[in-house]
Amino acid sequence: MGVISRKIFPACGNMCVCCPALRSRSRQPVKRYRKLLADIFPKSPDEPPSERKIIKLCEYAAKNPFRIPKIAKYLEERCYKELRSEHIKLVNIIAESFNKLLSICKVQIAYFAVDVLNVILELLSYSKDETIQTLGCQCLSRFIYCQVDATYTHSIEKLVRKVCMLSQEHGEAREKRCLRASSLQCLSAMVWFMAEFSHIFVDFDEIVHSALDNFDWSRQNEEADAREEAHHNWVDEVIRCEGRGGSVIGNDNRSSCLIIQPRPEVKDPSLLTREEIENPEIWAQICIQRMVELAKESTTMRRVLDPMFVYFDSRQHWAPQKGLAMIVLSRMAYFMENSGNQRLILASVIHHLDHKNVMNDPQLKTCVVQVATSLAMQIRSGSGLAEIVFVGVLCRHLRKSLQASSEFVGEQELNLNISLQNSIDDCLQEIANGVIDAQPLFDLMAITLENIPSGVVGRATIGSLIILARALTLALSRLHSQQGFPEALLVQLLKVMLHLDVEARVGAHLIFSILLFPSSFHTHEISSLRSRYLGQHNKRHSHAASVSASASITALLEKLRRNRDSTKAENHGNIVHDQERDIVAEDWNQGCGLKNSPNFYKFTSIIDRATGSPSLTDTEPYVMKLTEDQMAQLLSAFWIQANLPDNLPSNIEAMAHSFILTLIVLRMKNLKDRDNLVIRFFQLPLSLWTMLLDQSNAGIMPPACQRSVYVLSAGMLAFACKIYQIHDLNDVFASLPMSDVSKLIWFC
Repeated sequence: MGVISRKIFPACGNMCVCCPALRSRSRQPVKRYRKLLADIFPKSPDEPPSERKIIKLCEYAAKNPFRIPKIAKYLEERCYKELRSEHIKLVNIIAESFNKLLSICKVQIAYFAVDVLNVILELLSYSKDETIQTLGCQCLSRFIYCQVDATYTHSIEKLVRKVCMLSQEHGEAREKRCLRASSLQCLSAMVWFMAEFSHIFVDFDEIVHSALDNFDWSRQNEEADAREEAHHNWVDEVIRCEGRGGSVIGNDNRSSCLIIQPRPEVKDPSLLTREEIENPEIWAQICIQRMVELAKESTTMRRVLDPMFVYFDSRQHWAPQKGLAMIVLSRMAYFMENSGNQRLILASVIHHLDHKNVMNDPQLKTCVVQVATSLAMQIRSGSGLAEIVFVGVLCRHLRKSLQASSEFVGEQELNLNISLQNSIDDCLQEIANGVIDAQPLFDLMAITLENIPSGVVGRATIGSLIILARALTLALSRLHSQQGFPEALLVQLLKVMLHLDVEARVGAHLIFSILLFPSSFHTHEISSLRSRYLGQHNKRHSHAASVSASASITALLEKLRRNRDSTKAENHGNIVHDQERDIVAEDWNQGCGLKNSPNFYKFTSIIDRATGSPSLTDTEPYVMKLTEDQMAQLLSAFWIQANLPDNLPSNIEAMAHSFILTLIVLRMKNLKDRDNLVIRFFQLPLSLWTMLLDQSNAGIMPPACQRSVYVLSAGMLAFACKIYQIHDLNDVFASLPMSDVSKLIWFC
């Protein structure tokens, strides 16, 4: 009869209401979906749920999509009813039915998405049983993974805070841990959604904090302690042999912060075991992995890292040997190796020094810099550092720290600033070791030297550049790559050599000498020279014990570095006594510091090496190349500076040191116009002598300054004679009576 009504008498269905066979709804399975819905629920409480019947219902819904709204609505209302009755088993069946619907009817998700979201919200809000909330998290995770576009972005975003609250539930019971694991699984799905559809939720900071709250770092600390103990054994042995004890001022965390974290295992959510699925720490790591996938460029990287940094600040997690920051950031750097974005993490950490939470706290700054140092070591061991624009930030904070150390501060604050300076020094060395192209660093130094002010700020700026120059030359010398002295940097150094501030002139010579001939300075000398730029107040304020401790640290670090790196022992002529390392500001101002200066001690060692020219050429230390024009510019600058009336003994010493190193470079390098340059090097001291002996120039310079220039010219000429083995002039100097010539001439 149904066939007749459909094909022969189509109007019968509308006309006849008595015959059931003629009704149109008899041609559709009116009660089949109701029967399928009833079948998924067990008849008795002891009967287990039938997964086969749930799948059958979902397959029916996929074939009859117009029935999906009624099916979903029925399941939603039934869920509310069973929750009120606290029938947990039936709620599980309803949640499983929705999960199957999401899997099988993914294309028709628009028909039941609202019902699913309503059920999820109800499950997450059910606080009487953690199992129900766990079901809600699992259902929400399945709903997120079924998305093919960003249609339901805002609906998902509204649930972020509720899921984050569940992830922070306390307790070690199995139900609590499963709830945290499910909520973190849901958060990882949200991070995947954000990366997939390029939309970062407003409450993304809450997701980051929840992941970090559940990160397993106690076990990592135990492993780090084991590595650190082995790493410190050799340090303790040296200290025991030296017989030194007590507290010292310095960067005592350097060895621990420079331990590279082990490479983590990348977790695949589809390959997790049952135990791992119920482990919240595993899902916290997966959240971090997916945040790395989200951070594809600098903007999203900052969006990911900023809430992390705020979390580390507020929870005091920056300590490199015990904090969470080192572990998390190190893992993120490993995860980013394929994309090559590790440098963005390092840059962000260094830029965080400007954050309001950090900028006024030297101790916190020190911890942040130590974390950056360890990251720099990890990154350079893998590939290298192509972009190093963040070095300027380190130099700026180093300058501020040096400037703060020169003011009237307490001993504790002074020690914190010294620790910060040591940490930045270590960080600059690690960054320089990973530098691929050093030209940007030379450009940075040239730009910084363009406007050097006078006074404390100028001395602090020079001090920061001295440390940067030393770190850079150490890295370049390890590469054994000879390169020319940067022209732009040399021009700025020549200008600073004629600066109104006498200390700035000395600093320019020091930077030039360190870059040109790194082996002419050693670690203890750099520390002594840097201390000159800390100002006078704290030197008078500090105790003799602090000075002794600082000298002990310097000697100890030098010994540790030699022993650990298995480097060759220094020549016997390079042994520096304690009294030659101490530089006192009052002696410099009175002209007495010349005798105790380490630079003048180095003159003798340099001359001794130069006298035996084979040893100088055989060792072939790392030096930068100077062109003929650059050497001519240097000689002209030496002449102009020597005629300045306000020169102090420190300026005379600096000029002599630069002259000696430039002459050594000329001797070592084969230049086309070498003979003419040699003549000019002899001409400079002779011209200075001639100027001093000319009576028409009397009164232009003070007598003390004339005496200093006389000493300078004599030393220059004596060194030139020794290095080119002109023995006749050496005999002339030796025949001069001590009463006629200042004892300072005999530093050669």
